[in-house]
Amino acid sequence: MKVLVCISGASGASLGLKLYSLIPPSYQRFLVVSESAKVVLQKEENIFLNDDISAPVASGSFGVDITFIVPCSMNTLAKISLGIADNLITRSAQVAIKEKKKLILAPREMPLSQIHLEHMLKLSRIQNVIIAPPIFGYYNKPKTIKDIEMFLIGKWFDLAGIKNDFFKRWGE
Repeated sequence: MKVLVCISGASGASLGLKLYSLIPPSYQRFLVVSESAKVVLQKEENIFLNDDISAPVASGSFGVDITFIVPCSMNTLAKISLGIADNLITRSAQVAIKEKKKLILAPREMPLSQIHLEHMLKLSRIQNVIIAPPIFGYYNKPKTIKDIEMFLIGKWFDLAGIKNDFFKRWGE
């Protein structure tokens, strides 16, 4: 199974990196980093820069099964909603939509404007597109930022069908 993680230029880029690092080794994983994201990564295998629109993940025939955009800036969300594919992240999202593959978007903004909400509603109506902002639950009684991060990543993995035990579930 192929999993793509995209990191756009919103607050929380480190959360996207952590999600990427926790994908089980049984999955083939790929990473796209935007120019706006704080990049401290050296070019490694399966890491693409956002302007590399010839990267394999830009093609439906490559067969990415799950695409995460964590965090998803409102600019990126708006472009996806409008069908704009002007960089590798937005192109990968358009590929996921047209191929009916799972696309999990973690919009990172507060407060949300009517425009933001309209874009999210439009995207949520598309098969296999899931809007999952980084909103944590209190029922697992987080004590640290790491607890919150593991809760969020665990919930996103649940949505993707990736088994995990990253957080205490309701009733446990």
